[in-house]
Amino acid sequence: MSQRTLIGGLQAVQSALRYDPTRAIEAWVDRRRRDARLVKLREQLEGAGCPVQESDAKALARLLPDVSHQGVVLAYQGASPRGDADLAAHLDRLSHAPFLLILDQVQDPHNLGACLRTADAAGVDAVIAPRDRAVGLTPVVHRVAAGAAEAMPFYQVTNLARCLRGLKDRGIWLTGAADEAAEPLSRANFTGPLALALGAEGKGLRRLTREHCDTLVAIPMAGHVESLNVSVAAGVLLFEAVRQRSAFMAAPG
Repeated sequence: MSQRTLIGGLQAVQSALRYDPTRAIEAWVDRRRRDARLVKLREQLEGAGCPVQESDAKALARLLPDVSHQGVVLAYQGASPRGDADLAAHLDRLSHAPFLLILDQVQDPHNLGACLRTADAAGVDAVIAPRDRAVGLTPVVHRVAAGAAEAMPFYQVTNLARCLRGLKDRGIWLTGAADEAAEPLSRANFTGPLALALGAEGKGLRRLTREHCDTLVAIPMAGHVESLNVSVAAGVLLFEAVRQRSAFMAAPG
C-alpha cells in the first residue's frame, strides 16, 4: 500500500513532478506570492491535473512545520516503505555488479536527503538503512534530496546484521568507513560487487556492523577536525568508487 507524503519547497515539488506527475494528489500555494517561479510551478501542477488550492504562509507552515515551504506544499502519493523482501527482489533483477550504500542508524533527515542525492548522482543501485533508530523518508528528506527520494531505491531492513550477511552470501564485498581504519582510501579496491557502509552522525558504524564488513577504510584528514559529516563522507567514498569502476570498465581486455 502506498503512502501519502507532504513535500514542500519549489525545487522539491518540481523534482517530484518531473519524476512522476501522476502521483501528485493536491497542492497548496501561498495566494500572496506572484513570483515567476511559483507561477510557473502552479501552471505545471495544474497541467499535470493536480488540484491547486490557494492558502497563506501560516497555513502552509502548519502543514510542514519543519520545512521551508517557499510558498508551495504538495501532497504526493509515494511508494510503500520497502523492506527485506523488496531489497532481495531488487538485487535479483540487477544484471550488473551491485553498487550499494548502507547507512547505519543515520538519524538526521538533512544527512539522509543529502546521501540520497549523492547516491543518485553516483549511480548507486540502492540505499539500505535499518528500520529502527534511523530516519525514514520525511518531508525534510524529500526537500533536501531534491527528487532523489523518489528516484533512488531506498530500503529499510528489520535487522541490518542479517541483511549484511545476506549481501555477503551474494558475493557483495562490504567496505566500511572508520576513522581509525589502518587501510587508507587510496589503497581501497572498489571494483566489483560493492556495498559501502557509513555510520551515524558522531558515532560511526556500530560494532556489529563493523564486524560484518570485509574491510574498513579511512578517509585521510589533513586538518584539525577528526571526521567528516556522513553525507560528505558518502560523497568522497561513492565518487572514488565511481572513478575506480569507470576505469575498470574502460580497461582493455
